[in-house]
Amino acid sequence: MTDMTSNMNASGSSEDLAAQIAAANSFPPEPPARPIRSAIKRVLTDPLGLVGTVIVVVMLLAALFAHWIAPQNPYDLAVLDILDNRLPPGSESFSGMTYWLGTDDQGRDLYSAILYGLRTSIFVGIASAGIALVIGSVMGLISAYFGGRTDTLVMRLVDIQLSFPPILVALILLAILGQGVDKIIVALVVTQWAYYARTVRGAALVERGRTYVDAARCLALPSRMVTMNHILPNCLPPLIVVATMRVAYAVSLEATLSFLGIGLPVTEPSLGLLISNGNKYMLSGDWWISVFPGVALLLLIVGINLVGDRLRDVLNPKFKD
Repeated sequence: MTDMTSNMNASGSSEDLAAQIAAANSFPPEPPARPIRSAIKRVLTDPLGLVGTVIVVVMLLAALFAHWIAPQNPYDLAVLDILDNRLPPGSESFSGMTYWLGTDDQGRDLYSAILYGLRTSIFVGIASAGIALVIGSVMGLISAYFGGRTDTLVMRLVDIQLSFPPILVALILLAILGQGVDKIIVALVVTQWAYYARTVRGAALVERGRTYVDAARCLALPSRMVTMNHILPNCLPPLIVVATMRVAYAVSLEATLSFLGIGLPVTEPSLGLLISNGNKYMLSGDWWISVFPGVALLLLIVGINLVGDRLRDVLNPKFKD
């Protein structure tokens, strides 16, 4: 009986050892799966998530096809008529054109101006958030993987960046660089990269201590391959949520800077500029010049935030249904 038990234990130990050797020799080690696709499906099945997605998609399509949808190019001086300035919604011009949302103080069709302004706002928001995401992700991965003095240096840069109000940093940069789409994108990137760096660093520190990373190191995989192929993909869920929120923030900050007159020049379409132009006519009763661009800006920001909030709930393990 004792011999049978010892033989069974020896057999079990041999099988366990063989399984461990096979697992160690597997190439490459598989990181834990993250259901990104299922998370997107859950966002679309949620009422608020679906509403936010519809708003964002509709406004994105309107911005992409503004050249074909808009009745006129509001920034073409040849189509402007000062006699049509500050017409109320539903008015008709002398040429027979109907201004469904009215005109501004320069006689531009407000509906067309909003479509072109949406295109600029969405482009600035996505471009600045995308560039900041790349820079912040690289800095966060370097900080988390190498640690030590590298981690200390990167995090001190992040702390310095986050210690200043973003609008103050943007104001200073635009005062130095001047106005323009490219200038405001640079300013927004500088104000946002630190958020991505801190998010990626926190997620990468968690992933760095997992078993599949230790297995990859045991197989002598290059550090770059371990970081890019294993750690970074598992940092995507929190990064997606932060990126969604930062796009909405970039859109609102660009509108704020343009409203103050230091963001985009008057020759560029911008929702912030439209709101600023109509602000001085609010007391005289020409409310539509500011209200309609403001509503468009509000809907865009609310739609992006609804999608971001639902993504946060779905991708956060504390909110599992």
